[in-house]
Amino acid sequence: MASKPGERKLQILQVIAEMLQNPAGEKVTTAALAKKLDVSEAALYRHFASKAQMYEGLIEFIESGLFSVINKISAEEDGGLKQTQMMLALLLGFAQKNRGLTRVLIGDALVNENERLQARINQLLDRVEASLKQALRMAAAQGAFAADHDVAAHANLLRCYVLGRWHQFVKSGFKNEPLAQWPQQWPLLAQ
Repeated sequence: MASKPGERKLQILQVIAEMLQNPAGEKVTTAALAKKLDVSEAALYRHFASKAQMYEGLIEFIESGLFSVINKISAEEDGGLKQTQMMLALLLGFAQKNRGLTRVLIGDALVNENERLQARINQLLDRVEASLKQALRMAAAQGAFAADHDVAAHANLLRCYVLGRWHQFVKSGFKNEPLAQWPQQWPLLAQ
């Protein structure tokens, strides 16, 4: 049994993330989760009111992890294009290190769950795109692009690229790593 408050909650979230790493993409049930933790399903509900709340906990973890680094990149890197490159590498690397959480990010793990969870992921992705747009605006102001460069379209393209790499990673059973070919693809994306 966890000794500190919140420790058991964290343990539950870690086990869900581990279960989501299964390349077969099986649905995580509270019964299977309870069995894996060697507790009753009722014990799970002492920490989370619902399974949706468990997934919300994972989304909060993803969000805080990604945006703490994105904010650090924005604050410490002066070049807009370099910021964009670092943000994309972060997003791809995060997925590569966190297989189960990638299934949450692409919505794969949220199928047949509460629709507000997918809305929350969409909101997270909108924030990522806004951060990319801000970095691209800075890059344009620094002369990296033509004066008429459409930074909104460019940011959306980069978002779609990241989502595609995440999707390919999950659907390949975690074989096609998101950072594969990154050094060759970044120059194409930076144009």
